[in-house]
Amino acid sequence: MGKVIGIGETVFDILFKNDTPVKAVPGGSVYNCIISLGRCGVPAEFISEVGDDRIGNIILEHLRDNNVDSSAVCCFSGGKSPLALAFLNENNDAEYLFYKDYPNNRLEVEFPVIKEGDIVVYGSYFVLNPVLRNKTKAFLEYAHEQGAVLFYDINFRKNHVNERIKLAEALIENLELADIVRGSADDFRYLYEMDDAAKIYNQKIKFYCPNFIFTNGGGNVQFFTRGVNAEYPVKQVNVVSTVGAGDNFNAGVLYGLVKEEVTRERLAQLTAAEWDGIISKGLDFSAHACTLIENYVDKEWAKDYIKG
Repeated sequence: MGKVIGIGETVFDILFKNDTPVKAVPGGSVYNCIISLGRCGVPAEFISEVGDDRIGNIILEHLRDNNVDSSAVCCFSGGKSPLALAFLNENNDAEYLFYKDYPNNRLEVEFPVIKEGDIVVYGSYFVLNPVLRNKTKAFLEYAHEQGAVLFYDINFRKNHVNERIKLAEALIENLELADIVRGSADDFRYLYEMDDAAKIYNQKIKFYCPNFIFTNGGGNVQFFTRGVNAEYPVKQVNVVSTVGAGDNFNAGVLYGLVKEEVTRERLAQLTAAEWDGIISKGLDFSAHACTLIENYVDKEWAKDYIKG
């Protein structure tokens, strides 16, 4: 079994309901995905950065407790671990406020060794950020050269809309390196003011990456690859929080790829039925995560899912 390596930001999430804090957990888009995979027994590593402070120690301990290798997490001094305040509305969707205090020198770590058959998941502003771009790009290019499958979750937030033009080159480079791209309706509204999945695939994705997954909150998931366009209804559940919905969808898809031992070479040969099975796992993970106030799948659920 290959391993999954995630690269992305780490934050400490404080969740509010009716302006009252109800939960505080480590988070970050790729982080949430990697924790869920660790809970499902998938060999997992994480590349990120935290402060040399109490919050940073909580996050590092949390990674270890969930079977995730944290040796490539930079523990910096001269700053503080970032916080994210998530305010849940009446539909349990979140609005965010971020508090960050980074030092000048960042992500000073030795990147893990990548082998063919491994999967790298990356996304969010972390892999667009000009301050980190030389390092993140070098790692992604290395992973691509080694034959890993690269999964790009765009996850472009509203607070970076005014940087769209400045970040366009890095975004395209990320798309070119990707073997699978997953983006939400919000991502493409913020980036391109587009909401039609087929047009997005044909005009913005297909030239760079053949495999595209489009998610739309509670709407259907759409999948595009060479000559195939499939649509999947999301599972109806009692939603407690949508904070980890997309992140855990990613985790489920990656879990499916790992279980099927999908390499980059085999990716191009997957049948529609095989893609159905892989994406169904994404729907399972996402639906379960929406029933929790936590950002990842439950440990007991993960154990049962592996058995099933």
